[in-house]
Amino acid sequence: MRRGSRSGPAGWLQILSPFLLPLFHGALPDQIRYTIPEELAKNSVVGNLAKDLGLGVQDLPTRKLRVSADREYFTVNSESGDLLVGDRIDREQICGKQVLCILEFDIVAEKPLNIFHVAVILQDINDNTPVFKPSKVDLNIGESTRSGKTFPLDPALDSDAGSNSLQKYYLSDNEYFSVSEKETSDGRKYPELVLKRSLDREEHNFHQLVLTAVDGGDPARSGTAQIRIQVTDANDNPPMFSQDVFRVTLREDVPPGFSVLQVMATDQDEGINAEITYSFHNVDEHVEHFFKLDKKTGEITTKDNLDFESAKSYSLNVEAKDPGDLASHCSIQVEILDENDCVPEVTVTSVFTPLPEDSPPGTVIALIKTRDRDSGENGEVYCHVLEKSEFILKSSSKNYYKLVTARALDREAIPEYNVTIAATDRGKPPLSSSVIIALSISDVNDNAPIFHQASYFVHVAENNPPGASIAQVSASDPDLGPNGRVSYSILASDLEPRALSSYVSVNQDSGVVFAQRAFDHEQLRSFQLTLQARDQGSPALSANVSIHVLVGDLNDNAPRVLYPALEPDGSALFDMVPRAAEPGYLVTKVVAVDADSGHNAWLSYHVLQASDPGLFSLGLRTGEVRTARALGDKDAAHQLLLVAVRDGGQPPLSATATLHLIFADSLQEDLPDLSDDPLPYGHQAEQQFYLVEAVALISVLFLLAVILAVALHLRRSSSPAAWGCFQAGLSSNSAPGVLPRYCEGTLPYSYNVCIASQSAKTEFNFLNVTPEVAPSRDLLCDDASWIPNRALGDTEVPFVSDSISKVSINFFFYFSLMLPQQAPNLLSYIPSP
Repeated sequence: MRRGSRSGPAGWLQILSPFLLPLFHGALPDQIRYTIPEELAKNSVVGNLAKDLGLGVQDLPTRKLRVSADREYFTVNSESGDLLVGDRIDREQICGKQVLCILEFDIVAEKPLNIFHVAVILQDINDNTPVFKPSKVDLNIGESTRSGKTFPLDPALDSDAGSNSLQKYYLSDNEYFSVSEKETSDGRKYPELVLKRSLDREEHNFHQLVLTAVDGGDPARSGTAQIRIQVTDANDNPPMFSQDVFRVTLREDVPPGFSVLQVMATDQDEGINAEITYSFHNVDEHVEHFFKLDKKTGEITTKDNLDFESAKSYSLNVEAKDPGDLASHCSIQVEILDENDCVPEVTVTSVFTPLPEDSPPGTVIALIKTRDRDSGENGEVYCHVLEKSEFILKSSSKNYYKLVTARALDREAIPEYNVTIAATDRGKPPLSSSVIIALSISDVNDNAPIFHQASYFVHVAENNPPGASIAQVSASDPDLGPNGRVSYSILASDLEPRALSSYVSVNQDSGVVFAQRAFDHEQLRSFQLTLQARDQGSPALSANVSIHVLVGDLNDNAPRVLYPALEPDGSALFDMVPRAAEPGYLVTKVVAVDADSGHNAWLSYHVLQASDPGLFSLGLRTGEVRTARALGDKDAAHQLLLVAVRDGGQPPLSATATLHLIFADSLQEDLPDLSDDPLPYGHQAEQQFYLVEAVALISVLFLLAVILAVALHLRRSSSPAAWGCFQAGLSSNSAPGVLPRYCEGTLPYSYNVCIASQSAKTEFNFLNVTPEVAPSRDLLCDDASWIPNRALGDTEVPFVSDSISKVSINFFFYFSLMLPQQAPNLLSYIPSP
């Protein structure tokens, strides 16, 4: 058997394929190309991919080369960088009859993320033998058939391409028949049996031939079919089609059973010789899978769903044959129209998670690949991110996209994302699909601690126990782990740096501030601390806050008398009073101080003991000692006052001072001996008894006077002029004596004061004392303004007078309020019998 020479377009394309490859360089930019034969063994080396990409062997562990394809026909050796065969590669299964078969796929490299395009050209090998289907052919040829008549036969099928495909048909030697080769519109070769001379049924009514098909491989492969010819009587009119070629357009979404076309042939014979049957002739096996032909009517219908993505067109050859085996043929070209029936596919090839929250905008998060098996606009896909404004898609190359950050991320606001990537084609109506990428955000130390208050004011009473908690600061940090763990420390203070640790400390975990010692208000009124809250991140972040500590005062210091004081030799001081001193004469002043502050240092002065209680007056707040009356002949020249200085604390603390007062006009006089006790026991007790009795009598008389005044006012309300002294804001025209202003006393109220103008008269003048003119000085203090009106012949009213008719309400309330406090002191000087 002779091997056929390479002829026809397929053979020339096989020969010229190495020269045609450079023409594809423009269509395949930046591609790395390899050429291999099909059916290579698994793990066969295609080429050194790392070297062709310009990568060193030391770069391979970091770059992590891998193949990104739907089916991985190839793999990458991670150690050498070789591109290896990963699966069986059958060129006929991948490319069919295409002369140039190219496998395109992508290589993904990480750190940095890059995509490289690779094209592998598959060379055909002669691994398929031509096969006839069916392998036995029965023909009935009338004896009247003229020589030169041709009878088309089913071609042999060879899946190889180019020179390895079917090349030639051979017929076994005989004297009646020969074989010729014909070619269909799509380039396939089929044989025709040619009658060389007329048949004679009577001489040979049966012929058996062998048809051989040979491909162009080296070595060549071949297949055979048996042809059995039965010579019949004459039927001289074959069926005839109206046209040789029919063209039909079908949408790929037509349902099974859809009528494609009905062919019809006519036969001029009559009777049984005009009965025509239809059949597919010389068609690919896929045609019979998708199309059905009715033998009687010639109607062609679909058997299965068509798919434009599998085949874009079909060629159907129909044979019309009469009972005499006279036949004619026609071709039906079916073109499939694409419909948007394929949903875009989205594949996530790489995801980099978790993503640090400080990643700058433009950071690559994932690599996404799209694919749509439709064609034209139906296969054009665009991707976008749904809803999440933090991310955008950037087209990388061909059907690849990079998911990148659009702006800065904040883990404290959103710790994780579910990013939905939607892919939509441009069909009408469009189809879409989506994929969700779960992305976690990792924490970085980007938040400093925040105190819950801008500053703290703490009040601490002095004499606090050492180690007591005086304040607690609190700061929060929204970061995670060590980045959000806060510790506290004292950063600065207005105290001495060396003394700071002996005053306060702070718990570094809880922020509780402790006093290390007892505070003394008299030494330290206030101080300021600056506390720092610091997280454990790297680098650490911190915040500061000020704490103002105010040390509150307690009444822990008794008054201290500065004057009078003892001489250095221990002798007592004395003050001289002129014998002619007028009432109100300033004799001396008790001076005392209190180390406390506020109310605890509000001092009041009280007479505890006096030689003659009615001779002197003492300022409650000033401590001034003044004469209450003129010195009498019976008064002793040496007077003694025992003064108590009391603060306003609770409980109050006090100190005492002894005043020695000597009535003399000059130091040359014979001064009395200070050692003589001017207060004999019996006389002192008698005076104190009279004082208590006088206070009680004054109280009773005042109440009776008030009751009488109210009764008279109610009874004689018709003459308000006679009782004008009871009206608010009015005063007597006689201008009676008014007590000095009292500004520091214990009576914070104003009262209507009624004072008799003369001791012997029972008529009262009432004075309304308002807060604006309320006495500012102690009732016991004489003042120059305390001068009675002489217009009506009034006499001077002393501080303590035997006449009890001239009394003020302030005086009454002073004794009513002070008597309970002074009674123990007064009674303490009354000796028991």
